[in-house]
Amino acid sequence: MQEEILLHTLSMGDEVIWRPGNQSIAIAFKGSRKVLSTSLLNGGYREDLTGIFNHNCGPDDGSHARLRAGTYQEHMRLLAIGAGLDPERTTGMGTAARMENVAIVTKEYQELVVTAIATAGVEGNGGRVGDPAQHYTPVEKTAAHKPGTINIMLIIDADMPPGTLSRALVTCTEAKTAALQELLVGSLYSSGLATGSGTDQSIVLANPESPLYLEGAGKHNKLGELIGLAVKQAVTEALQKQNGLFPVKQHSVLRRLKRYGVTEETLWQDYLTVTAQPKEKEAFLQSLRQWERESSIVTYTSLYVHLLDQLQWKLLLPEEVCECSNDLLQSVGKKFGVIVPVIQQVEVALLVKTWEQMILACLIKQE
Repeated sequence: MQEEILLHTLSMGDEVIWRPGNQSIAIAFKGSRKVLSTSLLNGGYREDLTGIFNHNCGPDDGSHARLRAGTYQEHMRLLAIGAGLDPERTTGMGTAARMENVAIVTKEYQELVVTAIATAGVEGNGGRVGDPAQHYTPVEKTAAHKPGTINIMLIIDADMPPGTLSRALVTCTEAKTAALQELLVGSLYSSGLATGSGTDQSIVLANPESPLYLEGAGKHNKLGELIGLAVKQAVTEALQKQNGLFPVKQHSVLRRLKRYGVTEETLWQDYLTVTAQPKEKEAFLQSLRQWERESSIVTYTSLYVHLLDQLQWKLLLPEEVCECSNDLLQSVGKKFGVIVPVIQQVEVALLVKTWEQMILACLIKQE
């Protein structure tokens, strides 16, 4: 018999069960539920389902999962059975995130209770909506499936019409993006900030047996507020558990500049071209890793990167970016006692390269 661990009991009595043996978290309903799911297994809006699940079906790096059957639909059916649910009346999600890294957050207002259950990871699949994409043709039915990376089960202990449940899904998605924004998570496919991963999934359910009936789930409604608070906190906690992603980790020059192509390797290669007698690579990287978390340089870099963002968003004029960029460079030069370049031409690639040169000047100064 599979080991079952009770993670949480929802306000309507449904139990959130983790089965470590098959890496699934499942909820078997104790009553009727309204469910809106992005899953390919019994997805869309349903009122006849009896359970939902989230399953770790892929490697931790977010790569393609191996199917247990000839089609993805049958694969998901087998996962439902493994989670102790009826595959004909179940919807579920797959993810590369570990189930033990789940975050469960409940928010309440008077008799309204909202619970968000999230698993999340963005280090291998984070992206910004509108980033360049590679897939267009329909996936073959026998092909491997890439599992979702930020998966959310949102449980609302209130009744509502289907349209309001759909609006709750929109608010849920906005809350996920807000969590990523507040951590300044960068896209892996562009220089933009991530708004999610490429394979996120969500399941939202309401309780038609509740005497509480709501018709609004947007930001002007208490339901929308609770959804935002619960989902944002759950996604943030899940990212901490799965990726070790939290504010202290993001307090880093390299992490702020990564989405603009600046890495340890690019700095090392540039260092070799400007230094007559370079130190060993490991010694260089050790100095870089120590210096790049220094408080003032992280602050200056954050301001500089935001100038790059606003330049691309056309919120600042090139001449405004040029003037402020030079002010920041001069401030860094004065603080660390180095001669810094002067920006005369405003292009994103040139601005990034200039900041790299400043970083190298500061590192060389320390040698």
